[in-house]
Amino acid sequence: MRDSENWQDDVINIDDHITLHSINERYVDEIFALVQKNKAWLQTAMDWPRFVLSVEDSRKMAQGNYILHHRGYAKMFLIFQDEKMVGVFSFNQIEPTNKTAYIGYWLDKDVLGSGIISRALDAVIHKYAREGLARRFVIKCIVSNVASNQVALRNGFLLEGRLKQAEFLNGEFHDQNIYARIIG
Repeated sequence: MRDSENWQDDVINIDDHITLHSINERYVDEIFALVQKNKAWLQTAMDWPRFVLSVEDSRKMAQGNYILHHRGYAKMFLIFQDEKMVGVFSFNQIEPTNKTAYIGYWLDKDVLGSGIISRALDAVIHKYAREGLARRFVIKCIVSNVASNQVALRNGFLLEGRLKQAEFLNGEFHDQNIYARIIG
């Protein structure tokens, strides 16, 4: 286990109020509290929150994602608004050969609809497109997740198709929309 004081922190400043910090073990208490606060709401669109039962679960997630982030296989950023953690933005997977990044995100229910995800999305995809890490960006979400479908469309992603029964959530299979945006 690494000492969190020695961990590298990648920071992306979005504006005067929004900052992204790369995943770091020093934030595990805040991450755990935010997931617990939003667990019921998050579970309407994602399966993983039900497995977050302790701060140690958040610590293991942070440690694993820190390694993936700094090796370039994924990118995970914690979203801060006025220095308060309000969500997560990530490239859940990066395919280096194909220059493709698969995007995931979630926000505290209290800040939904304020444009945070759209601003983070724009900043992160342009940063990594400029750096040559990725050129194709993909958002996959269940059809019933209206907010995520709207985020994709509002931010210049094109609907490429629908995968039938592609995501198992809350005891049933759901169709999944695939959106993509190519930069460069």
